[in-house]
Amino acid sequence: MSGRLAGAQHALRPPPLRHDILVGDAMERLAELEPGSVDVAFADPPYNLQLDGDLLRPNQTKVDGVDDAWDRFASFAEYDAFTREWLGLVRRALKPNGTLWVIGSYHNIYRVGTAVQDTGYWILNDVVWVKTNPMPNFRGRRFTNAHETLIWAVADRSRTDYVFNYKSMKAFNDDLQHRSDWTLPICGGPERLRDPSGAKLHPTQKPEGLLNRVLLASTRPGDVVLDPFFGTGTTGAVARRLGRGFVGIERDPAYARIAADRIAAVVPHEELDQVGFERPRRIPFGALVEAGLVRVGDELVGGSGVRAKVRVDGSIRAGVHEGSIHKVGAAVRNLSACNGWTFWHVRRPCGDLVPLDALREEMRRRDAA
Repeated sequence: MSGRLAGAQHALRPPPLRHDILVGDAMERLAELEPGSVDVAFADPPYNLQLDGDLLRPNQTKVDGVDDAWDRFASFAEYDAFTREWLGLVRRALKPNGTLWVIGSYHNIYRVGTAVQDTGYWILNDVVWVKTNPMPNFRGRRFTNAHETLIWAVADRSRTDYVFNYKSMKAFNDDLQHRSDWTLPICGGPERLRDPSGAKLHPTQKPEGLLNRVLLASTRPGDVVLDPFFGTGTTGAVARRLGRGFVGIERDPAYARIAADRIAAVVPHEELDQVGFERPRRIPFGALVEAGLVRVGDELVGGSGVRAKVRVDGSIRAGVHEGSIHKVGAAVRNLSACNGWTFWHVRRPCGDLVPLDALREEMRRRDAA
């Protein structure tokens, strides 16, 4: 097989799934992500529990709750500013039709919900996670906190082409429309990560069943899921099992190492089809050029500021590198692979840079009309 033919066939292969764990401050790492580069975000932000002193059981033993520094904020105003900042950066990273899931308790979810709307998202649902085995209220002065709330929102309220696998979730629920109350146990048993002494490795580890339902409902195989508060990697573990990519951001290197080891041990499912799942028609970049959505001679701008020229056959050239949007994207970044659809952008007459993936979705909508 000639080198040219091998290269052409390589260009037709889908790029490998993205499995990235980024260690560092959430705001700094979110700002480094390419705009429009992720399909869905799941966020389990600090709850800002506002606890005063230790929580004790009736036998005076201490409850192993959340008392970490990352959950402490000096005021509601400080927490609100933190929330709006990460929400804005996540929205920047989402595709225009991308969606956000964010989970919280009564301590924070109402403030988060306000910030979700204030930063431009459109709320689609709130989902109540009803816990079958909640932690008791040890002081006996309130109801047992037996649920948490998830908000599901689309990045752009004008978009109706966000992913919702309605038929799949109906089949999941024995042919009844899936409701917004989900009954699941909290994380426990062998799934709960513990150190050699039996202590929890992370105080707020979420059950994989919860993430499984989120991703089954709102993603497709090959989609990239962003988790800006990755912890011990539940989102990444479920994403890998379901054939989704992920980008996890975690400030604590110890948690990041735990997550990496956990995810490496996950065995992906071999069968990923879902009821009613329609795989989007494959559209090569050359078809966008052919249809005039991208013009011959247009300059593409990469996420790192690199430029490339569009050629008549749908190939592009950047300096000495030429070939498909994926091949050249990988070459200019000195990587083995690159998703050219999200890496490259084209400037529209209004001056905005639009990711090629958005133009591909526009072409799919035209075809479906």
